[in-house]
Amino acid sequence: MDQIFIKDLLVRGIIGINDWEREKPQDILINIVISADLTKAGETDDISYSINYRTIAKKAQSRAETAQRLTVEALAADIANICLEEPGVLKVRVKVEKPNAVRFARSVGVEVERSRE
Repeated sequence: MDQIFIKDLLVRGIIGINDWEREKPQDILINIVISADLTKAGETDDISYSINYRTIAKKAQSRAETAQRLTVEALAADIANICLEEPGVLKVRVKVEKPNAVRFARSVGVEVERSRE
């Protein structure tokens, strides 16, 4: 299985359960790994046989900036579903992190994996 990845997409959005987290946008770090068969794209050098990672990144960014989710789990699931809507995506792994959310930790977050099956 081939993979396309989007690494360290930094966006700002409302996320969290505490009142102070709901007041202003905070940093959200997103990593996406998409599994697909990219054989034909590689053989033909034709982008129409691949998956447009720019489109997926823009959709993930838009969702994170506007969703105002309470949990990182819900946002990660949202982004996974967005990825699976794209033709050719067979499986996706999404990691959503809140940098500096816990004292003395660089980041906290969740990672979900979803497939078409």
